Amino acid sequence: MKPSVSVLDIGLVDYKRCWNFQEGLNKRIVNEKIKRRKSHDSPSIYRKNWIVFCEHPPVYTLGKSGSIENLKLSANQLEAQGISFYKINRGGDITHHGPDQLVMYPIFDLEQFFTDIHKYLRFLEEAVILTLQKLGITAGRYDGYTGVWIDADKPQARKICAMGIRTSRWVTMHGIALNVNNKLSYFDNIIPCGIEDKAVTSIEKELGHKVDMQMVKDTLLQNMATLFEFKFE
Repeated sequence: MKPSVSVLDIGLVDYKRCWNFQEGLNKRIVNEKIKRRKSHDSPSIYRKNWIVFCEHPPVYTLGKSGSIENLKLSANQLEAQGISFYKINRGGDITHHGPDQLVMYPIFDLEQFFTDIHKYLRFLEEAVILTLQKLGITAGRYDGYTGVWIDADKPQARKICAMGIRTSRWVTMHGIALNVNNKLSYFDNIIPCGIEDKAVTSIEKELGHKVDMQMVKDTLLQNMATLFEFKFE
């Protein structure tokens, strides 16, 4: 039987509030796994998995392997511009989230899918690559880096989707940020993902016009379901 995934679209939400929400879902699955193992129950494929879609007000987040030097603004400047900042528990370096950027947080028990973090990251990338392909954008991977890139093998390589995850007992959280119609100037205040010599782009910038966010969500969700072979509610 295919794993089941519940899909939540919580709209524009404060980053810290959403982070707490993710933590709650993650711990719920982890605690159920611990309880089942202590009682010697067989693993259940019916445990719930989640995909959370959202957008965030302007915020910079710094992963546990990142450097604060990649943030170019002081605390006073952040406050003056109304931008939040958090050091968080995902992998990766610094990135930006803002309105009209599509953020997707899968809270998956990978023991229901496969226990391979490398494969999980590649599947997330592939779901985005296929979504962009549907929109007429050719994208791919950049050797040595996570995320999704355009013209990765050329001097004008530019990143369109950032990724950073965390796992606990094979249960994931955090995820991807796909630049759709968001304001790219916020990336000028950081060294995105700690990579100094590469640009950041968006679907809007590549196509020359805004695209429908719901259509992007629906396409990404379908690609996730196909790759991970789950049924969604």
